[in-house]
Amino acid sequence: MRLIITATMATLALASVARADGERIAVFTKNQTNPFFQVVRLGADNAARQMGATVTHYIPTRPDSIPEQISQIEDVTVRRPNAVVFTPVDFKALTPAIRRLNEAGIPAVNMTDRAERGNFVAFVGAADYDLALTTARYLFQKMGGQGNVVALEGIKGTLVSTERMRGFTDALKEFPNIKVVATQAASFQRLAALQVMENLIQAHPRIEGIFAANDAMATGAIEALEAAKRQSLVVGINGTKEAIDAIKAGKMLASGDYSAFLHGCFGMMAAIRNLRGLPVPREIVFPARVVDNTNYQSLDIAPDQMTCPAWDSVVTPGRS
Repeated sequence: MRLIITATMATLALASVARADGERIAVFTKNQTNPFFQVVRLGADNAARQMGATVTHYIPTRPDSIPEQISQIEDVTVRRPNAVVFTPVDFKALTPAIRRLNEAGIPAVNMTDRAERGNFVAFVGAADYDLALTTARYLFQKMGGQGNVVALEGIKGTLVSTERMRGFTDALKEFPNIKVVATQAASFQRLAALQVMENLIQAHPRIEGIFAANDAMATGAIEALEAAKRQSLVVGINGTKEAIDAIKAGKMLASGDYSAFLHGCFGMMAAIRNLRGLPVPREIVFPARVVDNTNYQSLDIAPDQMTCPAWDSVVTPGRS
């Protein structure tokens, strides 16, 4: 796998306190409702086991709760793990909490969702804009370049949702005969998407395509279509096992592969490598890839059976 790696190699911070193993790593993710983050956590756990580290997971009990994640960061500054792997529930609102984490001297890796500010060892994730552009373009091509489409947004105002909708909009410019009949937010949640699509199906007798900004919403859209005995081409983003099963069953056209397991693997590896004085690129960005019924096999594995690939087999040092 080839990666997009930008910027120079990270400073070998903390080399003087490099450890052989036994590091304690705190991993922050956004919720327990999106299957994507469950797979991220499995990737982090797998990498930690391979490298002899221990993991504590911090997950808001209320999905994407800003106050709860702020409180969890305050807890971490007291407990002082060796490093943090961090996904902010909001790219702006967590800035003061990240500043406190930096002031506490705890090295942090930014994973999956970019934080607006803060000092991080590295960013590990995917390019939301590229994924949405590629996946939407694929949908429009499969629609034959014409017809009505619905877009399901994530949480309005978040960086992930904004970038994915920007990719969708730019792909749309290439297909002048595709008409957007509705764009509505469904908060990246399956149930919300189901309810939104139930209303849209009643309002619009023809919907040839549905672009969902994540797989959970795509699943909700499919459930609404099945209940109404309607058919549309549906795409999502994340490449979750749930999406792969839907693609195999012919219910879902495709998903943009967000590489959840690799996020966890390489977020954890980057944190540990930094502690051990090993080189870490400032950015590890996985390439955009559409998964459909021709190439899903590599992701058709139960997440708890996956194994993190070796660092050097994925990350190419020095590439910029």
